[in-house]
Amino acid sequence: LLRMRARVIMGCRDRARAERAAREIRAEVGERAEGEGELVVRELDLASLRSVRAFCHRVLQEESRLDVLINNAGVFQCPYMKTEDGFEMQFGVNHLGHFLLTNLLLGLLKNSAPSRVVVVSSKLYKYGEINFEDLNSEISYNKSFCYSRSKLANILFARELARRLEGTGVTVNSLHPGIVRTNLGRHVNIPLLAKPLFNLVSWAFFKTPLEGAQTSIYLASSPDVEGVTGKYFGDCKEEELLPKAMDDLVARKLWDISEVMVGLLK
Repeated sequence: LLRMRARVIMGCRDRARAERAAREIRAEVGERAEGEGELVVRELDLASLRSVRAFCHRVLQEESRLDVLINNAGVFQCPYMKTEDGFEMQFGVNHLGHFLLTNLLLGLLKNSAPSRVVVVSSKLYKYGEINFEDLNSEISYNKSFCYSRSKLANILFARELARRLEGTGVTVNSLHPGIVRTNLGRHVNIPLLAKPLFNLVSWAFFKTPLEGAQTSIYLASSPDVEGVTGKYFGDCKEEELLPKAMDDLVARKLWDISEVMVGLLK
């Protein structure tokens, strides 16, 4: 995105690590690209609604337009933990944090139309269910199931948002990035003896971060998807969804409950 001369705002929870990453990106792009984009780091912790509100307040004060919002943060199969606001961590970060973030920036996105919202989900949505009786996993918690639930919520959110934004010039699409070699799986316990085999398999078959980012970059910038909205992509191509990810009644109910959970509605 920086190579395309975009002004990129990195919303990250660890300021020091984010600044380090930004320096690496600037150095790499500076060597290869003519003409300059701009890269700025802003503090944003999706596990804190207070942090989300502060980030959005700053963006709305400082930015005259917002062409693309990429919802990319993710927590994967962590032990049972709660966010600052008392939400189960995976549902809180992967769904609710992005839900509030997007809603608070909607006005700027509409004013900047044509603009785009890109939601990073996962094929693992297939193993999730939206259980309205226990969204916060207080009755039972299975870390794999809860990750899948949060990723199904991402797709339902993108679908409902696309419906609500019809005719505004703002498009919304979700995607599966593939299995990517990052530290997303840091909470997954792999037996010591199996680690060499796992490392070999990951190097052979997992995507690099750059490869894993391609569908996000495509949806954020390609003229091929101009005007395309409410769809789900993998490897830069539209993919079919299971019926449960296209259930508009569930999507609307999830939206209504999420509005209350994040404090947009009393």
